[in-house]
Order: sequence, then C-alpha cells, then structure tokens
Amino acid sequence: MGGLKLFSTAGGVVEVVPHLAAAEADVQGLVEAHMETLLGVRFLASEYGTGPLHGGRIDSLGLDENGSPVIVEYKRGTDAGVINQGLFYLAWLMDHRAEFEHLVRNRLGVTAASQVLWSGPRLICVAGDFTRYDVHAVREHRRSIDLVRYRLFGSNLLGLETVASVSGGTQVSGRARRQSAALAAADSQSGAMTELAVAVDEVLLGLGDGVNRVERRQYRAYQRLRNFACLCPPQRSKLLVYLKADPKGVELVPGFTRDVTGLGHHGTGDLEVQLRTERDLERAQDLFRLSYAAA
Repeated sequence: MGGLKLFSTAGGVVEVVPHLAAAEADVQGLVEAHMETLLGVRFLASEYGTGPLHGGRIDSLGLDENGSPVIVEYKRGTDAGVINQGLFYLAWLMDHRAEFEHLVRNRLGVTAASQVLWSGPRLICVAGDFTRYDVHAVREHRRSIDLVRYRLFGSNLLGLETVASVSGGTQVSGRARRQSAALAAADSQSGAMTELAVAVDEVLLGLGDGVNRVERRQYRAYQRLRNFACLCPPQRSKLLVYLKADPKGVELVPGFTRDVTGLGHHGTGDLEVQLRTERDLERAQDLFRLSYAAA
C-alpha cells in the first residue's frame, strides 16, 4: 500500500506481508459487514438488480453521513473497467431516484429518505490496486469518485488507502441555495464571523489532496472518503465546528472545546470547537489535523 510496511513486534520484529483476498466476494462481504466503520456509509443493499432492461447488479448501495447516495464497486485486483462500470450504475441510479428513496425508507426510515442529497451522488471503487490512468480518468469525470486500495495483512488486519478522491462539482441544490441565503443573512449580522468562516474553509480544504466539501442546509461537511469536519453557519459571535477527533484524547478547554458525545447537533463528530477569533483558528489547527487523520 503505497510503500507502507507493517511489522509484528511480538517475539521479535517480523514483517507482515500484505496480500489480496482470495476472491472479490471476500472483499465485498467484509466491507458490507462493516461499511459504516470503514467508509462512513450506511449499508442499504447488496447485489441490487437494476432490472431486465438495464441488466446489471450493483455490488453495494448505501447512504453516506451527509445523505448522499453511494454506489460501491469491488475488484479483487486491478481492473480497468471498475470505474466505467460504476459510472454506468450511477447513471441508472440518477434515473431511478424514487426507487432508491423507497429503499432508504424501508431500511432507514422516512426521515432519512426525505433528506437524500441528490446533488452529490458518490461512487466508491474498492480494489487491489489502480493504475495512473485510473487516477487520471476520475479527474476527467464530473462525478464524486473515490478510489480506495485495500490490502489484507495476516489473518485479521485490513488496510484501506485512498488513492484518489474527486468531488463531482455538481450543481448547487435547493438546500445549498437556502444555506447560501442563511449565510448572506449572517453577513449582515456579523461580518467578522463570516470572514472567519471563509478562513476556516481555506484551512480545512488545505489539509490534504482530495478534500471534498459537501453543502447541506444545516452544515458544510469536509470529507476525504469520510467526514472529518462539519462547519455550521456563522452565529452572531462564534462559529461551531464538529470534528471526528476523539474528545477523550483531547484536553478540553471551557469555551473552546466540548465533548458532545450523545448530544444532538448538526453535522457529524463528537468534538465541538468554538471559534470566535483568528487566534482561536490557530489554536484549532492541530485539532483539525488530528480529525483529518482520524477520519
């Protein structure tokens, strides 16, 4: 995996040699059983038939943390056709929105079905490896695509590496337009907080290659495969950012950081960061990087 080597230190130092799964179905079964933990996607269906006219079967269907529909396609090794196959199914999905929402309603409930974010459907390809041509190809498509390389280590270790993560740059949804209006209203109330929000946006997008931004009415999510930060619209005197960093591993500072585990809030993540000044943003950058690494 990108030159990564893993060693066991039990009874000496021995390299744990990575290997591929015996069959594609083994990779699919492992990911589907733990999809939310591994990919940040709630599992909906396996081998979903697209009907006699289309004549296909989608490996996995899911819904991500922000309500975006997700198609996951798997390959045991390297397969030049996995991206085109996934895009083929993605086109079908966009033409069968009602069917997908019905599936979400049956699996996750009415609320989840009513909040499906059709402006940002995603394709995740999980394979043994990808070529440089694959990485170039995803950058030419106007879709959100993640290429994820897997490796098995020994009998009970799985490694996932994001090779490429591209935002589709899809059109702004009605919800996003309403959020823009809310942000514009915030402008008139607190220009300083709006300027601070712009600075936070730049910092989060600059944490690494392939950081995607997803607009929802209640928050703006930053993700690279999974969410690592959620920025709420500016309040009069502060900004709230929610991070995936573990609050138990952070020294909490009253008025700056708070453990919101189990408390209702917009966005994802259990560590709340309150920003009021540029100095607060500087203090928060280590937490941003910690959350980026954790997600």
